[in-house]
Amino acid sequence: MNDKPWQINEAHRRQLGQVDMPPRLLLGPGPSNAHPRVLQALSMRQVGHLDPAFVQLMNEVQELLRYAWQTDNSLTIPVSGTGSAAMEATLANLVEPGDTVLVGVNGYFGLRLVDMAERYGAMVVAMERPWGEVFTLDEIRVGLETHRPAVLALVHAETSTGACQPLDGVAALCQEFDCLLLVDTVTSLGGLPLFIDDWGIDAAYSGSQKCLSCPPGISPLTFGPRALDKLQRRRTKVANWYLDMSLVSKYWGNERTYHHTAPINMNYGLREALRLVAEEGLEARWARHRANAQLLWDGLAELDLTCHVPEAYRLPSLTTVRVPDGIDAKVVTGRLLQEYNIEIANGLGQLAGKVWRIGLMGYNSRPENVLLLLAALAKLI
Repeated sequence: MNDKPWQINEAHRRQLGQVDMPPRLLLGPGPSNAHPRVLQALSMRQVGHLDPAFVQLMNEVQELLRYAWQTDNSLTIPVSGTGSAAMEATLANLVEPGDTVLVGVNGYFGLRLVDMAERYGAMVVAMERPWGEVFTLDEIRVGLETHRPAVLALVHAETSTGACQPLDGVAALCQEFDCLLLVDTVTSLGGLPLFIDDWGIDAAYSGSQKCLSCPPGISPLTFGPRALDKLQRRRTKVANWYLDMSLVSKYWGNERTYHHTAPINMNYGLREALRLVAEEGLEARWARHRANAQLLWDGLAELDLTCHVPEAYRLPSLTTVRVPDGIDAKVVTGRLLQEYNIEIANGLGQLAGKVWRIGLMGYNSRPENVLLLLAALAKLI
């Protein structure tokens, strides 16, 4: 007889089959399909997060990240979390209550930067352009001169629009106005030219699931000397303990001081993804993404489909395509998924119902994927 005053509730007990996902070709804005070698690395046996073998792997991840980003920054690490965690980490560490933050908003992720900065007590000013356009140096200069921000945040590769923000000359303006330059590189790292040091970028973040071909769950972050100086001179504690780089950096630095348990297998996967970048070489990798994007753009033109962003500012990793009059965007994406196992995405925010978003990132940036998608679209439109 059970003499305990409680009994096990069996209402939610389920006998389920093994997980079995459909074989999707992920040609949306992310996640993209992980490289098979990355998936293999993820399945490797675990060690402890302070094991000497893991510490060696941490060093390798940092070095490979520095190559991918073209930086010598000492604080170049993967954050435990998806790209939005690294985005929040940059703001949590570099923004103090009362700081003015100028954000370039020409798409959905500029709006997210605004939201996050406000939550950390910043006086946020949105510098706006229509979705799909980019900011000129003159517009940026006016914004800096007018508002004198502590931080200027720009999205290099706007995933919601497919536009690539030119960064040449922006750092010089930021230094002129004593302002940090923070850049979102989530859809550009590993897919198109990006030079953190040469372009004078003070802080940047990215994601693993786009051009790096690793599943989401770990996100690169880098702080340059000017960003580190602002972090060290803070008058207040970083409001987010988990993402406090003054603490996390001691785990990734020489001290190896425990902060939180690192996602061990995700670091295995990221190391393999970055190893693939180094094997291919950045120049060849950027050229591959560009060539396959051009193949897509030419094929779309043959189908009388128009790209939303002018070619001069168009991302090779993410293309927005205008939905023709009389076509229901969601019907097409639904049929692509159901009939062809191909995922592309619909528009966000101002572009909802107006564009499709097609990603050719990392492992998925291959000619056969482009031709398969074009053939499927030709039957559906």
